[in-house]
Amino acid sequence: MGASAIHSADDARRLAKRRLPWMVFDYIDGSAGAETGAARNRAALDAATLRPRILRDTSQRSLAVPLFGKTAGRPFGIAPMGMCNLSAPGADLMLARLAARHNIPHGVSTVASTPMEKIIQVAEGNAWFQLYFSGDGSGTFKLVERAKAAGYGTLVVTVDVPEVGRRPRELRHGFKMPFKIGPKQFIDFALHPRWSLTSLAAGKPQMANFDMDGYEFDRTESRARATWDTLKQLRDIWNGNLVVKGVLDAEDAVQLKSEGVDAIQVSSHGARQLESAPAPFAMLPTIRKAVGPDFPLFFDSGLRSGEDALKALQAGADFTFFGRILQFAIAAAGADGLNQLFDVLSDEMSIAMAQIGMTQIGKTP
Repeated sequence: MGASAIHSADDARRLAKRRLPWMVFDYIDGSAGAETGAARNRAALDAATLRPRILRDTSQRSLAVPLFGKTAGRPFGIAPMGMCNLSAPGADLMLARLAARHNIPHGVSTVASTPMEKIIQVAEGNAWFQLYFSGDGSGTFKLVERAKAAGYGTLVVTVDVPEVGRRPRELRHGFKMPFKIGPKQFIDFALHPRWSLTSLAAGKPQMANFDMDGYEFDRTESRARATWDTLKQLRDIWNGNLVVKGVLDAEDAVQLKSEGVDAIQVSSHGARQLESAPAPFAMLPTIRKAVGPDFPLFFDSGLRSGEDALKALQAGADFTFFGRILQFAIAAAGADGLNQLFDVLSDEMSIAMAQIGMTQIGKTP
C-alpha cells in the first residue's frame, strides 16, 4: 500500500508503525510519562464542537491567510521537529518542498538532520528557524547569527524544555542523539529491512546544524539557564519576527507581549515534556483573552485533522501547525504520502468550513 491508502492521519500513523523500527516509531509517537498529557490534548479537541449553519453560499472557499505581512496558502504549517530524516531519508527536504509549494512556514528544528541553509533554499524562503537555548548560551547565540546569515526572517524560541521530558517508550529502546546502534537496535532494524536498507544507503542521520567549531549538541544538557533576560538579549540581536513557542499560561503570555515578541505559540510540545501540563486547546481562549484580539497567536499540539485545526482557529488561534503526523505520512509513502496527507488535511478543513457556513478563515460564519 502506498499514498493512495492514506485517507486520514490515522491511516498514515498505522502504515508508519508497520514500516518504521520500533525505536524510531516510538521516538516520533511517544509522549512524556504515562502519556496522559497526550490523551488530555486529544480529549480536549474531541470534546470541542463546531456550529453547523445552513443555506449559505459556501461554494467559493479560501484557505489562504495573512501571516507576517505575506499570504500563506493554508492556515497551517509544519511544526519544527528534530531528526526528521529518521522517518525516511530526505524527509527534511520533502517538508521544505511542501512549504514552497503552498507558501507555508516550515519550522526548522535546532536538531534538524539537514543544514538550515539547505532547507531554507529548498523551501524558497518559507522556513522559520526554531531555537533551543542550551548550556551557557554561547552556542545558542552562534546559531542565531547563523540563521540570520542564512536569510531566516523568523526565529521561533522554544521555552518549554528547561529539561528534556522523560519519554519511557523511547528510553526502553535506548534511543539517543547522536544516533547509536547497539545489539537491541540492530535486531530492531533487521526486522524492518525496508527502512534499514534505505537509511543505510543514505547514511546515518546526523544533527546537521552542529558543525561549528567548538560546539556540539548534547540533547541531555540542561536548558534551564534561560531567563527573561535571555529573551531580552535575543530580542536585541534579532530584528526579524520573534515567536515564543511553548506557552500555556496567560500571565506569561501577557509578559511576552510586553517584552516585544511578535507572536506567541500556544503549545505543550505535543505533550512530550510535562505530562501534567494542561491541554493547550483548553488554554487557548484564556490566552487569547489575555493578549487581546489582535495579537498574533499560533497553536500546535494534538492536531490530527483539518477539522481539528479549524477548531483551534475558531478558539482564538491565527495560525496552526501540524507535527508528527507529517512524519508518519513520509514514513508510510515518502513524498507522495506527505502530499497525499496534506491534501487530506486541506480537504478536511475546506469541507468543515462549508458545513459551518464559512468561506474565509478568520471571518465568523
